Amino acid sequence: MTAVADPATPIRWGFIGAGGIAHKLATDIALTDGNVVVAVAARDAGRAADFARRHKVERSYGSYEQLVADENVDVVYVATTHPGHKAQSLMAIEAGRSLLIEKPVCLNAADAREVFRAADAAGVFAMEAMWMRCNPLVLRAEQLIAEGAIGEVCGVRFEFGLGRRFDPGDRLFEMANGGGALLDLGIYPVSFAWHFLGCPDEVRTVGTLSPTGSDDTVAMQWVYAGVPRAQLWCSATVLAPNEAAILGTDGWIRFEPMAHRPTGLVVCRGESQDRIADPIEGQGYGYCPQVLEVERCLRAGLTESPLVPPADTVAILELLDEARASLGVVYPGET
Repeated sequence: MTAVADPATPIRWGFIGAGGIAHKLATDIALTDGNVVVAVAARDAGRAADFARRHKVERSYGSYEQLVADENVDVVYVATTHPGHKAQSLMAIEAGRSLLIEKPVCLNAADAREVFRAADAAGVFAMEAMWMRCNPLVLRAEQLIAEGAIGEVCGVRFEFGLGRRFDPGDRLFEMANGGGALLDLGIYPVSFAWHFLGCPDEVRTVGTLSPTGSDDTVAMQWVYAGVPRAQLWCSATVLAPNEAAILGTDGWIRFEPMAHRPTGLVVCRGESQDRIADPIEGQGYGYCPQVLEVERCLRAGLTESPLVPPADTVAILELLDEARASLGVVYPGET
């Protein structure tokens, strides 16, 4: 991978997929100084062309193969639904493109390992689009904990519920499309707990399934040395406040909703409570820090992000695999 070291030279992005999440990231990329979307591809060429017109993108393609072959693309953003991520990512890696892959990187940990091993062998940058890990308030909480603001971390709780009405045609419930609360929503609580507590010794999982067989509502308890320390919950059909908190021996930090994109932190120490405002509130959809992290890594010639390293991504998918297995959720093509 060649580093784009000159800050005057923009990082050129190509998008695989032209759906809702792609529109949001393109909007936020336009808010940064060092990045530009130069190409987009969709299976429907007309949809790609419409996306290009809306976001003033130079080139649109009707196939993903054309996009990854574009020599004027530095990094490919894989913005399709997760069952296609593995094949599309491997295609981009083979073409020598760096990657930002929408979460989850793949349906399972085995596929994610294959993608990251291929990226490592090719010497190209690859990162999961776990934008929460790049959020400045999450980084601020990490700093406060390191400074001893709440003492020793002893627990985490995180809930994320959408309140979506069941519809067998909704992608969130379609097994062939990787539907289910765990991979779409639960990945946030699991990533959060992993970041602040590390890998648990035991995971206790209970949940319910939708009529299509996708996981609907799931509760997880993470146990460390016999002590339950993480209470994680996600639901496709139950609406929740979507809050998170880190509990310490001397206080706690609460992430104000939405927890995966917090609007502020409340830090409690004894009887005092302090609020820390979101430094990027009002700046697009909240993806700018993630875009800037990709830019920073590419300019430095890194092949992985220290904020969202592949090892963490794979480990988190292993925990999600375990949770799905305990509920009997198996996607088409999985063994």
